[in-house]
Amino acid sequence: MTKVVAINGSPRMERGNTARVLTPFLDGMREAGAEVELFFVNRLRLKPCACGEMYCWDKKPGECCINDEMQQVYPKLRAADVLVLATPVYIPLPGRMQDFINRLCPLVDPVLATRDGRTRARFRNDVGIKRIVLVAVSGWWEKENLDTVVRIAEELAANAGVEFAGALLRPHAYEMNKGGQLTDAGKSVHDAARKAGRELVADGMMRPETLEAVSRPLVTRDDQMRG
Repeated sequence: MTKVVAINGSPRMERGNTARVLTPFLDGMREAGAEVELFFVNRLRLKPCACGEMYCWDKKPGECCINDEMQQVYPKLRAADVLVLATPVYIPLPGRMQDFINRLCPLVDPVLATRDGRTRARFRNDVGIKRIVLVAVSGWWEKENLDTVVRIAEELAANAGVEFAGALLRPHAYEMNKGGQLTDAGKSVHDAARKAGRELVADGMMRPETLEAVSRPLVTRDDQMRG
């Protein structure tokens, strides 16, 4: 059975636009037989990695010296096959989501190598994660506004030596919802996200046309600017 750990970095948690894409995506993964566990970074009592001593690499490799609720998440991450990072675009990430990503350092083996002309590390042998997936939303019209967070997820996967399995991107995400209810267009995004989850678990990949359905324009740029 595929084990999935999903991290929702939105400060609005279940009420945010991030959840409107992430929830059906995870539902689709469950429908395909995956075991899914979801964490909200804003519910974790999580300290930033601020010691500056690389304790988890230089002193006790694989161990974090910060005693907080991240210690409960590390075993879940080590046992996972897929890590899903879900976030809205801030500048570029919400602060606590960046803290979470920084706290992944103990999972990475401090043995460096050159791959494709870049200095890279990889996950430790006791970490089962083979794929990283991004779910990201933004309020601006252009999908390109999500490029920076995509790059962050791609670099994380490359530095961990695992596959970046793709990104569900939803620009102008507010257009999915009107008056607290999904619009018809929002429902179509919801359905595409669910399908992407099923595809990833059942087929090992998400089809480009499915990802395109998640991110397709819901209004014109001019209509959004006027609205």
